[in-house]
Amino acid sequence: MNEILSRYCPRIDFDSYEDFYANYKCNCPPDFNFARDVVDEWARLQPQKTALVWTNDNQEMKTFSFAGIKRLSDKAANALLALGIKKGDVVMLILKQRPEVWVLMTALEKIGAVCIPGTYQLMQKDIIYRCNIAEVKLLVSVDDADLLKSIQGARSECPNLKHVAIVGENVPEGFIDIRKAIDSGDENFIRPKGDAAPKTDEPMLIYFSSGTTGMPKMVLHNHSLPLGHIVTAKYWQCVEDNKVHLTQTDSGWAKFAWGKIYGQWICGAAVGVYDTEKFTPQGLLSALERIRPFTFCAPATIFRFLIKEDLSGYDLSFIGHTSVAGEPLSPEVFHQIKEKTGLEIREGFGQSESSVMAAAFKWLPVRPGSMGKPAPLFGLNLLDEDDRPCDDGMVGNISITAAGENMYDPINAAADPVSRPGYLRQSIGLFTGYRKDEDVTKKCWYGGIYRTGDMAWRDAEGYYWFVGRNDDVIKCSGYRIGPFEVESALMEHPSVLECAVTAAPDPMRGQVVKATIVLANGFVPSEALKKELQNHVKRVTAPYKYPRIVDFVGELPKTISGKIQRNVIRQNFRTDT
Repeated sequence: MNEILSRYCPRIDFDSYEDFYANYKCNCPPDFNFARDVVDEWARLQPQKTALVWTNDNQEMKTFSFAGIKRLSDKAANALLALGIKKGDVVMLILKQRPEVWVLMTALEKIGAVCIPGTYQLMQKDIIYRCNIAEVKLLVSVDDADLLKSIQGARSECPNLKHVAIVGENVPEGFIDIRKAIDSGDENFIRPKGDAAPKTDEPMLIYFSSGTTGMPKMVLHNHSLPLGHIVTAKYWQCVEDNKVHLTQTDSGWAKFAWGKIYGQWICGAAVGVYDTEKFTPQGLLSALERIRPFTFCAPATIFRFLIKEDLSGYDLSFIGHTSVAGEPLSPEVFHQIKEKTGLEIREGFGQSESSVMAAAFKWLPVRPGSMGKPAPLFGLNLLDEDDRPCDDGMVGNISITAAGENMYDPINAAADPVSRPGYLRQSIGLFTGYRKDEDVTKKCWYGGIYRTGDMAWRDAEGYYWFVGRNDDVIKCSGYRIGPFEVESALMEHPSVLECAVTAAPDPMRGQVVKATIVLANGFVPSEALKKELQNHVKRVTAPYKYPRIVDFVGELPKTISGKIQRNVIRQNFRTDT
């Protein structure tokens, strides 16, 4: 039995989804600390147990044990303390997938500092905004030339930023070489006690939301988040003790917390790392053959690119389980991946604000295009505009409702929400609110109910089907059309590499469907192809859902986390297509 997992889950094995949903429990002590209670414990129990298997574009390979991660994170914690970083201070990490990500995140948790992961795609204005609103005291970055230029330009406009540290060979004057600082740090880290010791309910991690509308929000998590990702890792990604799991994502995205550290290490799996400077399907496939993960998870975008590749020359038989999250996976991509590799992709749904909320869990037959069924503890439901439960077949707001009066409500809660009975048990895996933004928090979360803003419907067997963000649903001549179902139809056509469906204003119908399409290699825009795509959608879905407007583009606007910015497409509405 897994010595760590069994400490927090009274029962690990279940006979069916129904058994899992009804009986899964997770215990969270008031002083839980992932770095101490998981990383350091594995180092004590099994020092040579593999924690990381790392590779890069140069085909270098490195392996780190839990004893190695403990030693490095102890040294890093002391190095951070020497820089004046203490409990509650905010530190931003922009480190791609360098091994220092895991070392520094673990070190920050040991001293109770708050980590903000950031993607390397941040520009100067993004860095200024994040550093100032979050009051970042230390920024640690890779030595990417463009990123360094942005940081140097931002530094003078960030009054709270005391230090900037660099991982890499190119460390500009006035910046700290964090590798040297860690190397010279004392190996003997003394665990904080009393008020200096981090508590479960205190801030641990801030993710900036993808910002598809407005400025990005600060999604605040406390130290209970890692335990929430047991469901993510064990029962959806199906990681196994002493086997490698690879989730392909940058360390700046919330998908990193989902798939590259917390649930995986609690379950005893090693984390596979492909530290790429620029994603290519060929590079990923080569890295998979080197790392040989037993379980693999990636965003839908990666699978969309993989189906356009000749996969016959790659042996992926070592992969035993595959999953997808971040954006819905169209049935066509599911079927092509299964045909080409034999892998059956299991979809999961959640947000930066949560662990997995719904998934095609391992007991469930996969229904391509469905996000599966609800995870336990959250009491997921679909609510209408008046917060009434929706019947099967009705589109509603995906909402967390189970905890009732015990649900942590950041608007109505007392100053010390942890004192409320059931808080730690009921809210494991769920954020504690949007930091410094009570109005936005109140809009989606009040009265003990969290409304995700994502819309779905439920079929008679209890499977959930994603429709789109509330703002993305198209209202045409009295019909409500979800963009995902039209996108799925378009993706079945061989000419479509990527697409985004949005609403366009229409004087007669109110709104009509617009498709913005990136063509696959070998296809060129034409009126004939436009008609062909429109007729294709009419054939494979309800005729009224076909795109009356088709716009061919070179690329889709995306957030720095890789999500399609449909609001940008709507703002750039063109009538000449």
